Amino acid sequence: MRFRMLLVALVVLIAAGDSALFAQETEQDIINRYLKKSEKKQTQKLGWASINFSVNRINRNNEYNTFTTFESEYLDGASFSWLGQAPAFGTEFGVIFKERIAWKFGGEYWLNLGEEISGTYTYSPPGGTPVSVTNPKSSIRVYGVYTGVDYYVHNHPDKSGHLTSLAVRVGGTVGYYETRWDLWPEYENLNLSTSLPAGTNATFSGTSPGFTLDLGVDYQVDLWNLVLAGNIGYLHLNFSNVAWYNEADQEVVVSYNHTNSGRVDLSFSGIRGKMELKRFFSW
Repeated sequence: MRFRMLLVALVVLIAAGDSALFAQETEQDIINRYLKKSEKKQTQKLGWASINFSVNRINRNNEYNTFTTFESEYLDGASFSWLGQAPAFGTEFGVIFKERIAWKFGGEYWLNLGEEISGTYTYSPPGGTPVSVTNPKSSIRVYGVYTGVDYYVHNHPDKSGHLTSLAVRVGGTVGYYETRWDLWPEYENLNLSTSLPAGTNATFSGTSPGFTLDLGVDYQVDLWNLVLAGNIGYLHLNFSNVAWYNEADQEVVVSYNHTNSGRVDLSFSGIRGKMELKRFFSW
């Protein structure tokens, strides 16, 4: 009898031990599966930050250049230059969300366009009274923000942001830009409501969308894991609403011949070259 009871107790103990061991292994398996899922979710992301310098080659056939040609005839002894090149500085940030596709956003500020002519000159607008002007100027500022996409057609950064060879990419951007244009106070502007000059000038301003198409290359340099990038492309940026408004909400514009048909819009479209210094980072 005692032997049977001991045998039953031994069987119970063995069964209990096996159950505990089975439960322990099952719990570990659950932990392992959880860790594997966590590793899959915690995929490494890659982005970059950069600074850049660009030169925009403005098409010579634009209304601003027509304006300067006409106005130089009305300034005795002074002449304004045409617009040709427009340098700009900018910053950019981006994220590579697929192996070869990157999304980017940034902003840029163009260096001052136009000029100020030193000296005192006689300004004789058509139909107006000649006046003396000192240091006449035409000063244009442009700034904007943009977003876009790049596609790496050859080579691409690895997960750490390293390039094993020259990378080639194509891309494009869409942006929102603003311009501000200051002219000498005596310039004879045009009030579109009255077809007459509106008096002393305020700052003419306007906004416009801008679009670019680019071909670019990235090259790894042996300095702080920096990447030197170069872009060549085309910028489409034409301001068609440059004006200011008086107290009666009447639109005042620049006109190269001081008539409605001679309204001047600022067209800055043209070929663009950009040099960029960027650094990739992962998280």
